[in-house]
Amino acid sequence: MHTLKYLAHYPHEIQTQVRHLIDTDTLGERLLLKYPDIHPYATDKSLYDYVMDLKNTHFRGSSSISKVLFDTKIRDLHSALGTHTFVSRVQGGKLKAKNEIRISHLFKKVPEPFLRMIVTHELAHLKEKEHNKAFYKLCTHIEPQYHQLEFEVRLYLTYLDASVKKLY
Repeated sequence: MHTLKYLAHYPHEIQTQVRHLIDTDTLGERLLLKYPDIHPYATDKSLYDYVMDLKNTHFRGSSSISKVLFDTKIRDLHSALGTHTFVSRVQGGKLKAKNEIRISHLFKKVPEPFLRMIVTHELAHLKEKEHNKAFYKLCTHIEPQYHQLEFEVRLYLTYLDASVKKLY
């Protein structure tokens, strides 16, 4: 029996369906049918440009972002798929602030909608720090399919997790 840590809060019926897809080795195939192509943003520079395009489309007047990168240090995917940090420090009598977005390196080779969901989530943190109703409303403003994509990203992570467990 597979532990579905990424789907733990979903209804039992959905978890049962996902377990069946894992047991029949069809979860990956289903995801691949729906999302056959990976995004082209393989470098930190292209990821930065992608994030800035989304930001400028939805948050023209918001804080600037100084750094965007794929981070190999984000390992606990159950806790975070990406991070948004706000750093402020005094430098020469001036207060300098910068926002950084880091996306797990595991999202370097995924379908573009999966990356868009993660980036949407991190961009929403520019305005809303907490995961509250306003935060998720902002996410669906940026990406109307946010909740469906979040579920499918969770399916993808479950697939990766089940694939690794099969090796051992």
